Amino acid sequence: MARVLHNLLLFLIGLAQRTRVVGYWSLIYAYCALCTVVALLKLCWSIILRPTTTFRWTIRESPPACLNDTSLGTHCYVRIKESGLRFHYVAAGERGKPLMLFLHGFPEFWFSWRYQLREFKSEFRVVAIDMRGYGESDLPLSTESYSFENLVTDVKDIVEYLGYNRCCLVGHDWGGTIAWLFAIHYPEMVTKLIVLNCPHPSVFTDYALRHPSQLLKSSHYFFFQLPRFPELMLSINDFKALKALFTSRSTGIGSKGRWLTAEDLEAYLYALSQPGALTGALNYYRNVFSSLPLSQNHVRSPVLLLWSERDTFLEQEMAEACRLYIRNHFRLNIISGASHWLQQDQPDIVNTLIWTFLKEGEGRKSYRN
Repeated sequence: MARVLHNLLLFLIGLAQRTRVVGYWSLIYAYCALCTVVALLKLCWSIILRPTTTFRWTIRESPPACLNDTSLGTHCYVRIKESGLRFHYVAAGERGKPLMLFLHGFPEFWFSWRYQLREFKSEFRVVAIDMRGYGESDLPLSTESYSFENLVTDVKDIVEYLGYNRCCLVGHDWGGTIAWLFAIHYPEMVTKLIVLNCPHPSVFTDYALRHPSQLLKSSHYFFFQLPRFPELMLSINDFKALKALFTSRSTGIGSKGRWLTAEDLEAYLYALSQPGALTGALNYYRNVFSSLPLSQNHVRSPVLLLWSERDTFLEQEMAEACRLYIRNHFRLNIISGASHWLQQDQPDIVNTLIWTFLKEGEGRKSYRN
């Protein structure tokens, strides 16, 4: 009898787990279908309003002058032997100083850290990379190339290529996700972790599934699962959606901070208009659901989490919940009036908060390799 009950219990547990998996993927595909219908309606409306210009967009042939600003640093390249990929990065500050590594988000590239490159090069070797699939770094074609494992390994390989065995790691948006994961898997390589507008991946997963409002704000995760169509929607009307993302009142940079200049916007359009650029950026999303939930969660490095009060895409409640997974000092700062693009929107405040965090505890000398 005991064996029968034991087998029945195992069967029910297995059934519950399978039901949960089926429900998880059913939710993803159903929401993906809904987002597709909405996008198709927008496309049809655009064709009605602008029949001659909807399917026109321009590939920017020459980079704007701001991308060659020498005050930001030197453009460098590294080819990683293991992956075979070539990465582009901009570096400033003296070699041998502690390494501060910057990871950008979607749909950005190294240029999003321009204010921090200038600020921290006096005390650090600052390096802002184009992550795989972005900017001048190589663009693998397969979606599987953008797995969490590969993205985290990229960071490890780059740190070691630069001649370091640890760094102060700074990430925003998708770069923040990779920074969280890198700190989880390689705690000995992260002296301090600084994340901007990105919750711990486990917090995001749990919260989004329990809060429909966040699920709605994350609808792009589901829409981006489609092949090719998201690239088209981001390109039509000469990349109107991307321009709006950075400049509109609801989502753009500079609502109460620094406005994005026309030249800055052209820098983004130059990077994202290149053949294949949007596919590389979107492939990060196309692998995310198969990579969750995480098998490891705990972060053992000191963490500074900076959060924008006016983030259109992420609810503020997730910020405090990140504390659950941190086994070290945790500082959270909510910045009022700031947009999702925090380090560009409020660079002076961000830089000051980062300096304060860096000076806590062991002090700057602890960052030396």
